Amino acid sequence: MPPVLKISYVVESDHASLAWRGAEHMVELAEEAFAARGRVRIAISGGSTPKTMFALLADPDHPFRQRMPWDALELFWVDERMVPPDHPDSNYRMTREALLDKLYLKPEQIHRIQGELDPQKAADEYEFEIRASFRLEGAESPRFDIIALGMGDDGHTASLFPHTEAIHDMSRLVAANHVPQKDTWRVTLTWPVINQAREVFFLIGGADKAQVLSEVFLGPGDVERLPSQLIWPASGILTLILDQAAAEHLPPVDADGTGLLERTR
Repeated sequence: MPPVLKISYVVESDHASLAWRGAEHMVELAEEAFAARGRVRIAISGGSTPKTMFALLADPDHPFRQRMPWDALELFWVDERMVPPDHPDSNYRMTREALLDKLYLKPEQIHRIQGELDPQKAADEYEFEIRASFRLEGAESPRFDIIALGMGDDGHTASLFPHTEAIHDMSRLVAANHVPQKDTWRVTLTWPVINQAREVFFLIGGADKAQVLSEVFLGPGDVERLPSQLIWPASGILTLILDQAAAEHLPPVDADGTGLLERTR
């Protein structure tokens, strides 16, 4: 990974503006990927802010829906809870209700994590599906066009939780991760896979994220406690889309609402 990470961030006023900026960013990146490669492979996260973003993308009266190259899209998930696809806690269900039910994607465009399976079985099946979709050989890693992440108030991202085994997994594409603090299992992309994506961005809102966000991006390195620090894209560029509450402890943005940080190893 590059020794210097350039972190570009934009700050929006509220939840609705945050979701709108996230949708705009997603569409712009998808248009660029389609123009360059003729397809768009995206891995998405769950949560309330992505749900609002997905609703914007699916709105038939909104230009975002018209601009997104849906026919060229392949949709993956960053992580999933170990629940059936119709369970209220399922990231897949949230995405289906907010986005997929309003579109006309083909089944082969949708690559969900099978949360109803045994965790290791689900991880194995998802890794197999990724390898088949990207036509990987040997130790090759996939290169997603876009990965959209969130961050928890404990510093986790994807299902890479503090002091859990998946933090140390550098050999697999997908890990089954036991999360003792939640007394549950999750399936997650590993951080080396996330870091290989062409574009990685965080979508983060809420005052409860402000302190940990500043620790992740301004504080000393401590990946065991703050796994979000593992996200260091190979491109050397990371984008943060924030609301004012989450960005409270970051340096003030410029007049155009943008800021830039640098982290070094």
